[in-house]
Amino acid sequence: MIETKNYRKTITFHQRLLYKERSSKGGEIKALLPKLERQIEEMKSKIQFLELVKKYLQILYAEKWGVEPCNFLTVVNMGRNEPSDISALDGMLLFYHLSKTPSEIQYNDSQNCPRSLQAGTPLALMAYLYSRNAFLKGYVQQFLFTFRYFCSQEELLQFILDRIRITLPGSSPESCSLFSKIYHRSFSILQAWIEDCYTVDFSINPNFMRILKDFIISQVVPLNGRGRQLLSLLNNVASKKDRNVSQFCKMEVWEQEMEMRETRSLRFSCKRDTGNVLQKHLSRRLSKGTESQLCYRPATEELSGFCLNIAEAPYFLTEYTAQQLYCQLTLLEQEIFHKCHPVHFLNSRLLGVNDKTVLLPKASSSELLSSPAYNLFVKNCVQDDYLLQLLKYADNVSTWVAAEIVSSCSSKVQMNLVSKFLFTAKCCYKQRNFATAMQILRGLENLIVRQLPIWKSLPSKVSDILEELKAVEVFLKSDSLCLMEGERFKTSPTIPSAHILTMHIQQLETGGFTMRNGTYKWTKLRNIAKVVSQVQAFQENPYMFPPDCQLQDFLRQRIAFLNDADIFALAADNYANFHQKPEKQSRKIQDALHRMKAMFQ
Repeated sequence: MIETKNYRKTITFHQRLLYKERSSKGGEIKALLPKLERQIEEMKSKIQFLELVKKYLQILYAEKWGVEPCNFLTVVNMGRNEPSDISALDGMLLFYHLSKTPSEIQYNDSQNCPRSLQAGTPLALMAYLYSRNAFLKGYVQQFLFTFRYFCSQEELLQFILDRIRITLPGSSPESCSLFSKIYHRSFSILQAWIEDCYTVDFSINPNFMRILKDFIISQVVPLNGRGRQLLSLLNNVASKKDRNVSQFCKMEVWEQEMEMRETRSLRFSCKRDTGNVLQKHLSRRLSKGTESQLCYRPATEELSGFCLNIAEAPYFLTEYTAQQLYCQLTLLEQEIFHKCHPVHFLNSRLLGVNDKTVLLPKASSSELLSSPAYNLFVKNCVQDDYLLQLLKYADNVSTWVAAEIVSSCSSKVQMNLVSKFLFTAKCCYKQRNFATAMQILRGLENLIVRQLPIWKSLPSKVSDILEELKAVEVFLKSDSLCLMEGERFKTSPTIPSAHILTMHIQQLETGGFTMRNGTYKWTKLRNIAKVVSQVQAFQENPYMFPPDCQLQDFLRQRIAFLNDADIFALAADNYANFHQKPEKQSRKIQDALHRMKAMFQ
């Protein structure tokens, strides 16, 4: 017994020592966390600085091959059958002298006078890419975002390839330093075009890509290494694009599998839960022959046991904090936002986008693009419709918010949900996720949702958040560049509201693009480029939240399930959406009806 007691004391002693050791280590780790966080932030800032230095060095290298104003006409006349047709730039370029009124001048006049490009013909605007400081002043990027208003992708590519062909080293005995500058600047322009606009110009047009690769392989690669560098860049960008596409295809396959599972379990679910409000709505949709979706069980093994009843969904939402919902909704929004391109927001009227986001779902993209109405791009310019997917997702989130509220089984659950959505939206706009914040606002502003009785009993500190969201919406609509103001946008991740940004672009696109002499208004194009370039700037600084796969999966399935929900029909089938009379008064009315019924029998 004594040995046993001593043994126990020895074990207890060692356990205490181990606990103290672990506690001391835990305390040391906690003390190290703030230091590690500071070091991580310092490393991030250093990496960002090095990326900026890298970009600046690339710009300086490109500017090394900039053409002086006195030689600009040579760039314009290259590749033309009759070069003598253009002997001066009068009427081709219009500059605004900062100290004078706008006037048409020759390019080699008043070089010491500060000025800004105001307008130009398509040929002159393309040739201006070769001018000195075109990269440094941002003209090249602004041009690559907006050239589709006055020339097609094929026309721009042919313009650049003609200058490469004429200035190929060894192709002409009269080759000089000017030709060398034009040759190298052409490759810098092509590199910038591929890096900035591959997804909207090259990947969607196989014939366009074939022309570029055939020219490089046949005429440039045999002479020097610039051709191989450009081919390597094309392959790297294409492989990165393919990886993104493969992930997107995997997601589509996964969604199709889920739809098949939902279809197989449809009849059983309808019989099992016929009293549920959403199930009634689902049956109504089935009777009309529309496609439907049910709660599905995720295919991944770690989520194999995760499946919610339709009636349990509102309760599941209330189990998560507003911060948790904000983080995962932000990651879902970021996933679709990072696939878009600044050019996707241009010429959006052609896609049927207006102030009320009424899209044209029955018309295919090819039919829409062939329609002459509202087409601001040139005739042969290829344009995809990814913007419609972005706006469709935003509409789905708003519908999901409204549907979850009106289908809740009691006013208490409705109040909890409204409060949770409001606090989630507040977290979103505080952390500059304006897209999700405006989507939630639109769901809460639904006409049916705003008529619910629970708004009268909602605490003022909660209902005030709705007014804050409306003020944020007014702020976003007030200025197209409001999110670029201040230092915070350079360090904080940001997701703009796609619909509000599109409306800003449409406002800038209003009016003519040409002047009386036929030149295109570069000031107008430059303003459009400045607004859409926000998309690229915001994508460079992503949110780094840890993903919650289970919550994300639940949010995806609920948003997909309720994307076409009839909010009015859902609200009409739920007694919690109506003002309830006191129980005593209802009993008196029922007793009176029974007495009247007995009298007439």
